[in-house]
Parts: sequence; C-alpha cells; structure tokens
Amino acid sequence: MPRFSVIVPAYQVQAYLHECLESVLSQSCPDLELIAVDDGSPDACGAVIDEFAARDPRVRAVRLPENTGLGPARNAGMERATGDYLVFLDGDDTLTPDALLAIADRLKETGEPDVLVYDYARTYWSGEAVRNRAAAQLTERGPAPFRLEDRPGLLNLLMVAWNKAYRREFVERAGFAFPPGFYEDTPWTYPVLMTAGSIATLDRVCVHYRQRRSGGILRTTSERHFDVFDQYDRVFAFLDGHPELARWRPVLFRRMVDHLVTVYGRRDRLPRGSRAAFLRRARAHYRRHRAPGGSVPARARVHHALVRFGLHRTYRVLRLASAARRRAARLAGRLLRGLRSAALLLHYRVQRLLPLRTDRAVFTARDGGGHGGDPGALESAFRALAPHIRTAWVARREHHHAVPPGPRRLVPGSAAHWTALARSAYLVSDTGFEPRLARRKGQVLVRTQRGTPLGHVGLDLQERPAAARGTDFTRLLRDVDRWDYVVSANRHSTLTWERVYPGRYTTLEYGRPCTDRFQTATAADVAGARASLGVPGGAVAILYAPADRDYLRTQRRLLDLERVARRLGPRYVVLARTRHPHGARREAARDRVVDVSGHPDVESLCLASDVLVTDFSPLMFDYAGLDRPIVLHAEDWEAYEAARGTYFDVRAFPPGPVAGSEDELIDIFATGHWCGSRSAELRAAFRARFCPYDDGRAAERVVRRVVFGETDLPPAVPPQERRPVPSAAAASGPPPLVTVPQQQPGGLLAVTDRA
Repeated sequence: MPRFSVIVPAYQVQAYLHECLESVLSQSCPDLELIAVDDGSPDACGAVIDEFAARDPRVRAVRLPENTGLGPARNAGMERATGDYLVFLDGDDTLTPDALLAIADRLKETGEPDVLVYDYARTYWSGEAVRNRAAAQLTERGPAPFRLEDRPGLLNLLMVAWNKAYRREFVERAGFAFPPGFYEDTPWTYPVLMTAGSIATLDRVCVHYRQRRSGGILRTTSERHFDVFDQYDRVFAFLDGHPELARWRPVLFRRMVDHLVTVYGRRDRLPRGSRAAFLRRARAHYRRHRAPGGSVPARARVHHALVRFGLHRTYRVLRLASAARRRAARLAGRLLRGLRSAALLLHYRVQRLLPLRTDRAVFTARDGGGHGGDPGALESAFRALAPHIRTAWVARREHHHAVPPGPRRLVPGSAAHWTALARSAYLVSDTGFEPRLARRKGQVLVRTQRGTPLGHVGLDLQERPAAARGTDFTRLLRDVDRWDYVVSANRHSTLTWERVYPGRYTTLEYGRPCTDRFQTATAADVAGARASLGVPGGAVAILYAPADRDYLRTQRRLLDLERVARRLGPRYVVLARTRHPHGARREAARDRVVDVSGHPDVESLCLASDVLVTDFSPLMFDYAGLDRPIVLHAEDWEAYEAARGTYFDVRAFPPGPVAGSEDELIDIFATGHWCGSRSAELRAAFRARFCPYDDGRAAERVVRRVVFGETDLPPAVPPQERRPVPSAAAASGPPPLVTVPQQQPGGLLAVTDRA
C-alpha cells in the first residue's frame, strides 16, 4: 500500500501535463502511486499518460470514454486509489520539489490527521510566483491536530481540493465524492473540513497553481458558471442532513454570498446579457439559504445588499463610479508624484548653490539596503579614523533597523537625501549613483564593487543579453564618468574593472573593506554569530550560497539540501542562502537546514560557518580570506558560462574540491576531502592570487588615501602570515566519516582528478 495516491485528471492540458506528471514522479518521497485520468480529452493527453505509464510502474492510466468533467474524473481516480492519503493535482499544475516528503513528515508529526492543509503559490507566464495571501492561516503554531471549530479561519482559504491531503479511510467512510459541473470543489471541501475529526496544517508551498492566459475553467465565458447555485444547494443539503453542523450555516451563507458576487463581478465568466438572470438567481438563493446570526463585515455589506435585493442596475452604476474613482486616483497620484519630483529637483539645485560641507559623507549599499558590504565597512572606518566627518547612511525604511548607531539615517528620494547629495564632500556606493546627481567641484565619489568578478560584468555584458537584462550601457558609462575612485580587491579585479568600466577614475587596489571583519573577529564573535542562527554546539555549519542565475526568470533548485543534510548525518547543519520567490520554507530536515536567505549580514554568516559550498558566487573570493574550506558544486558550469560568460574556468584553479553532481558533493564531505590537506593546498594558492590585501586594514587604506591624501601606505600582510579565525569545526575536531552508498565510476575519482 503506497503512502500517497496522487490523482491527476487531464482534459485539454497537453502542453502542461508532462511537467505536471514529472513533478510527481521526481518527488524525493517515492512511496506513491500516480493515477492519471484521461477525461476523454481530444488532444494528446492520453498519449502522454500512456508514455508515463510505460516508463514508470507507479503510474496507473485511466481512460474515460467521454468527457465527464473534473469532479467525476477525480471520482474515477479515487475508485482505483490504494494509498493511505489522497492528493489531488490538476493537470496544468505542479508539485514543488520535496512537497510529498514535507507532507509525509507533517502527517507523522501530527498523528495521521484526517486532513492536512498546505499552501500554494500562483505562477504566471512571466515566471513570477506569488504565495497565497491567506498563508497566515496555515501557521503550525498551537496544538495539532485540531478540529475546524478550533481554527475556523481555514474557511477563508481558497476552497479547492488540491491544497489538502485526505486520509483515504476517512473519505471512504464518510462517502465523500465530487459532484458534476463547475465549482465542484465547493460541495467537497466544506463538508470534508466540517466533518474531519482531526485537521493539521503545513506552512509550506507544495503546489504551483498555474495562472494560464487562456483556457482555464475560471477564465472560460460560459453559462456553466450558473452551476455554482447547484453546488451551494448541495452544501446546504449536507448541513440539513447533519444537524450537528448547523452552527456553520451563518458562516457558509456569508461565504456563498461572497462567492456569488465574485462570479457575478468577473467580466470573463458570464456571457453577455446573462448577468441580470444570474443576479435574480442569486437573490433567490440569498432568501432560500439565509441564516440568522453572525455579523457581516462592513466592506461586504454593500455586496450583500446588492444580492439580497437583486440590484443589477445599481451594481452597474456603482461599478462605473468605482472605475472612475480609480482612474481619478491614478491620475492624481501621477500628478502628485510629478510635482514632488520637480520640487525635489528644484530643492537639489538650490542646495548645490550652498557651500560644500567637507565634513560630511554619504554611504549606501545594495540600492538602499541595510548597513553592510564595502560601503558599510568604509562608513565604520570613516567614523573611526576621521571622526571630524559626520556620516549618513541611505536606506529604505524597512532596513533602518539594520543601520548601527552613529550614522544619520536617510530615506532614498527624501528632501534630506537630496540635501546630503548636494552638499556632502564624500559619496560612497556599491551601486550606480543617482542619475540626476551632478558632481560638483570638490566632491569625491567612491565606487566599490560587489566582489571579485567571475561572471561577466559591465560592458562585457553587451554580448550576453540574457544576463544584461536590459542594461542601459550609455547610462552606465555616464555614471562611470563621475567616479573618482574605484576600490579593487586584487589585480584580477583591477584589470577587469578598468576594461569593462573605462573611465578617468583612480583604482585603489587595497583589498575588500568588508573582509576586514574576518581578520579582526574573535572566537567570541564566531560563537555569537552561530548562537544567533541556532547552530548547535559541535555541529559543522555548511554555508550554501550559490550564484544568482540572473539570466533566468526564476531560480531553479540546484541542490536537494534536505537530502544532503540527511545523508551527511546529524553532525552537519546547512545554512541556505538562496533565492526562492514565494518564500517557501524548507520542512523535510528543518532542524538541520536553516533558511538564511533574508539575513542582512553576509559577513556574519561567513563567520558562523565552517565551510562554504558554492558554485560561481563572488562570495568564494571573500570567504577564502577566512582560510576555511570551500567546496565548489559546478554541476551547470557549461550553461552558466554560455549564458553569463566567465573570466576564467574556476574548476581549473579552484579554492577547494570540485563536485560535478549532488552525489559527488556528498562524497566529498563523507570522505573528509573537504577539510583534507589537498583542500588546504588549493585554498592557499587561491588566497595568494585573489586575497593579497585582505589583511584587516583595507578600509583603513582607503580612508587614508581618500580623506587624508596619503600615498605612502604600509604594505599588506601576506596571506601566509595572517592569523586565521578558528572555526567551530576546527575547535571540536574533524567530523566522523559518514557511510554512503558506493559511487559509480566517475564519482569521487573524478572529483579528486579535477581538484
């Protein structure tokens, strides 16, 4: 008996069905059966299902002689299901990676509930993924499992069948089945939730709900949208047959009215000329199923009145008035923004007429982000070495908490910000300066870069349109012409910057200021950083920080981190700094995979970790200054090099062992190669080439040159003579080896050969 029966009805979704079925069969939890139902589809859905059934014995193909609709097709799948739990998935949607594993873990954790409710994200043709706005209802805090009366807010979620897992025994005992017609989820979901003896939630995106531009049921103009009335008749008939559930009647009545208003108000659902008839039926249903008790929210009272009295013409007038009000508000907003922009520009020009303040400096990083990076290190150095200069930090309001005491906080685009740009002598940034900024005589503009370049940047992106993403190279060169100084970490960076950002600036090859912290940190600083992230004592913390694939609209998952954590054993903890657009939490090994993607302090993450796993991220060059192990996972090197372009093959001159696959990466850790002597040799050569100035005084050298004009600066301490900051792994000794299955030829041997 499989753990899950995944039921996928298919009708005219041939373009999406392959991806849907593949998302099920590629789950890290293989204990499943996939029941794919060809609902008399006239396209190639049946052929796709047959292809998968021939390829994988877990697939059971069901072919219906004619199209019966989504509800009966699901019923046909349920009749053949043998799994412990039923999971429904529409043929144009997909399961997210490791979704079933996360569901299985949560089911076990909550004592095998009748129903488990999980989250979804809407995905659009543009690649954008937007998480469900009512996700707060899925919090895992509090007792679990529970009954619906304990968490009635679950009724505010989208009433669909595919965001839940159902215990098959519970469904069969209660005799639940889907009705025919549109909106078949309504008379299924409400009775299931009200009847379930135990419910649990999983706060994780498990389904990608595809928003098709056309062809979806809810985007089809049809008289069949009148089916919604029959579906709610079934819901209230169920209540009539179960008097013990009568307390839910007022809630379901309000939900019915809201649903009817939604169908009535959508332009793409009801055929032209049928809205008045729909509203008349809605009025009849309002009177038939009206239930006393319960309050109607103020915002919904107008809708309830329109349905109650069948005010079709009134609704049209209100809708036209609302549209006119929105248009007027948009026009007024544009006018006000234009006036504000003109006023700020005039304010800036007036401020430029006033004397320049030689004791003022303005810093910003990551387009208005929090205090950090090279600008953050330089700001701290300004206050320490040039206390006569007052500093200000430009950050959006949501990042003000990350700005330490000392610098003045400025909001981008505010009058105070423009005043600072006009009158401050020093401007420091790691991104482009404000385009309308006119550098005045006596101002010094210092540009820092975001690490040592591996992938192409600047003018080199002209030949890489996918990575350039619409970069305005003329505007880029205008910005370069305003720079006075560019801070460089090493000779490779200097040669690259001066070619791809050609200008009259002076290059300060003094090292990366943000790495100064690595050389001045103490064991107490490391312990504090680990404690703030919840890393257990004695654990080996792996910082996983892959490069952004900015040539892709969405970031695909490169490693199954939960699988890596499970294979390596309890001694290892993964700190995952990755991009995931819909904010899905990692659940399967959540005690040993910590999501630090939103952490504002990258340097703190580096200090807290014992080893870095990356691919092509510039972070590897900074991390090498810590003299801690680095492992490269270069599985898609060819694709990255083709789309982005690289300045050298990092696999030929790596900072540590190189893995070409996930299994090879696990082998490197399991056999101890990640911290072996060969790894240390590779890292030493890498540090000598790319970290010659990262001795803890890079920011000091920049300040002494820019502010005090000193050119005779003391030489940097060579890498081999620097004091490394001990990691927690070094203090507790090497971890025990982990037994892993025998690797096939080309595994570990290939890793050591490349290293």
